[in-house]
Amino acid sequence: MKSRATTKKAEVAALAVTAQIARQILVIRGQKVMIDADLAALYGVSTKRLNQQIKRNAERFPKDFVFQLSRVERDEVVANCDHLRRLKFSPTMPFAFTEHGALMAASVLNTPRAVEVSLYVVRAFVELRETLATHKELAKRLDELESRLERKLATHDQAISGILEAIRQLMAPPEPAKKRRIGFL
Repeated sequence: MKSRATTKKAEVAALAVTAQIARQILVIRGQKVMIDADLAALYGVSTKRLNQQIKRNAERFPKDFVFQLSRVERDEVVANCDHLRRLKFSPTMPFAFTEHGALMAASVLNTPRAVEVSLYVVRAFVELRETLATHKELAKRLDELESRLERKLATHDQAISGILEAIRQLMAPPEPAKKRRIGFL
């Protein structure tokens, strides 16, 4: 039986690995993906071997699991990610793996390290999805608060305008009263 300290250390290590993997997840074509070089390094194989396995098992990798980057996308990734600068002069365009593609790659590689690390990859994608959902909920609440505030400000503006109008009327000099003639009419 593991002690609590050992379990706690394992949990902290798992969180650190998940956070490291989450930093390697990029958004390309509106999808959260990992570049083949990063995935190969995590799975402990060369990028060449990973891509060979993908090509050999093409039927397991539909377009929503993996896609090849265009030259423009590759240049943007290289410009934004320092750790991928070696891709700048690569003659082949890198592949981008979605969450499902990364899992399928682990099953195709079928190495003990790939199977172990694939769990962390999935956790990183899930954590990122939950973070984005939290941000969307926060943005929605902020919009609701802003609309309520605008409504309150509109009613306050009307009240203040009414007060100012009343003050202006009080400040205006009274109109002279018509003088009545003294006597009988």
